[in-house]
Amino acid sequence: MTERVLRGRVLTFRRRPEGVGDHSAYDWFEDGAVHIRDGLIVATGDFAAVAPAGVPVTDHRPHLITAGFIDAHLHFPQGQIVASWGAQLLDWLNTYTFPAETRFADPAHANRMAGLFYDLLLRNGTTTASAFCSVHPASVMAYFGEAEKRGMRILGGKVLMDRNAPEALQDTPQTGYDDSKALIAQWHGKGRALYAISPRFAITSTPEQMAAAQTLIAEHPDCHVQTHLSENRDEIAFACSLFPQADGYLDIYARYGMLGDKALLGHAIHLSDRERSVIAETGSHAVHCPTSNLFLGSGLFDEAALAAKGATSGIATDIGAGMSWSMLKTGGAAYAIAQLQGRSLDPLSGFWWITRGNADVLGLTDRIGTLEAGTEADLVVLDSRATPEQALRMEAAQDLKDELFSLLILGDDRSVVETYVAGTPSRPR
Repeated sequence: MTERVLRGRVLTFRRRPEGVGDHSAYDWFEDGAVHIRDGLIVATGDFAAVAPAGVPVTDHRPHLITAGFIDAHLHFPQGQIVASWGAQLLDWLNTYTFPAETRFADPAHANRMAGLFYDLLLRNGTTTASAFCSVHPASVMAYFGEAEKRGMRILGGKVLMDRNAPEALQDTPQTGYDDSKALIAQWHGKGRALYAISPRFAITSTPEQMAAAQTLIAEHPDCHVQTHLSENRDEIAFACSLFPQADGYLDIYARYGMLGDKALLGHAIHLSDRERSVIAETGSHAVHCPTSNLFLGSGLFDEAALAAKGATSGIATDIGAGMSWSMLKTGGAAYAIAQLQGRSLDPLSGFWWITRGNADVLGLTDRIGTLEAGTEADLVVLDSRATPEQALRMEAAQDLKDELFSLLILGDDRSVVETYVAGTPSRPR
C-alpha cells in the first residue's frame, strides 16, 4: 500500500460557477490537504481534519493544488508541427499534417514521439487527454503503450480515412474497421485506457467507411467517438458536396449514428441554430480549440450560444494547430475569444472548464477532474509566482479570482511545480 498526504492551498469544483461570487460551486481550503492511498483520493479538506497521523506529508505550501488538467482534443502525431507557418486549414493539413503523420508507420518513430508527447503533457500539468493517432495501428500501440507505462487515464484511437489524403495515409472501410476492432479489443478498458472511434472528418471518409464506423459505434457503445466539425467554411462546403443527401455538415454525422453523449466534435465554429439544437438534444459535445482557431484563422467558437441550447462543450489545445501544450494558455485564449464576442469568461469558470468541465464532457467525473473522495489521484501543483511577471502581478492580487486569472493569462509549464498521476509525482524534470 502506498499512502501520502499533499498539503497546500486546495481547490476543487462541484459544478460550473455562475460568476466569481458563486462560492458554492467550489471547495477552497487555504491550508488544505489531499489524502491519497493506492492511487485514489481518500479525502480532501482542511489539513488538520484530513491528514492522519503517521502518513507522510508532502508540503507544497504556498502553492495551489487542483485536479490535473484535461485536454479534450489533440493529435498525437502532430507534436513536431506546432508553430509551422502556413495558410488555413485544408492547405495546412496537406502541407504539414499529412507528411508528419506518414512517419508514424514506423514503430520506432511512433514510440519515440510517444515518450516526448507524454513528457510535454505532464510538464504542462495535463493528466488526461483525448487524442487522434495516425491511420497506422503502430501509432495507436505507441500511444496507449506509453500511457500504460505512466499509469495515465487516456483516450484515443486510430483515425479512419480512405480518401482525400496521401495514399500512405489511407486505409479502406474494411481495414479501418478490422484495425479499430482489434485495437478496441486490446486497449479499451485495459488499465486506464479508453478507446475513441475516430473518423477524422467527413472529407476523408467515404460513405462506405462512415458506415463501417457506424457499425463499430453500434458494436462498442461504451467507446467515445471523436471527429471534426465545421472548423472552416471551405471545409464545410467540401464536406457537404461529398454528402449531398445530408442536410448540412452535422447531419452527415447524425446519419451515421455518430452523435450522442460520447461524441466529441472538435471545433464546431460555424454552426446553424438548428445544429446547436441537435448537438444539445443528442447530448453531443462540441470541443473549443481556441489557440488553434486563432492560429488558422478559422473563426470564433460561440460557447454561450451552445450553452443557451443546453449543450456542454469541452476545451482543448488541438496540438499541433494549437499554439501551446498548456491548458492554462488554452483557458486564457478562450477568455480572449469570449471578449471578442462581448462576453467574459470568469477565471473560476476557466479553471472549472480545464478540470471538472472537461471531465463532465468526457463522462468521467466519477473518476477524474475533481479532488473528491474515491476519484483517481491525478493532480497538479501550481506556483502563481513562477515567473517575474507572475510575481509582480501577485503583489497586487487581492483574492483567489485574481490568482486564477493571473495563471490563465500569464501561466504556462513554468507554473507547474508537480504533476501527480494516480498519486505518483510524474512531471518530467
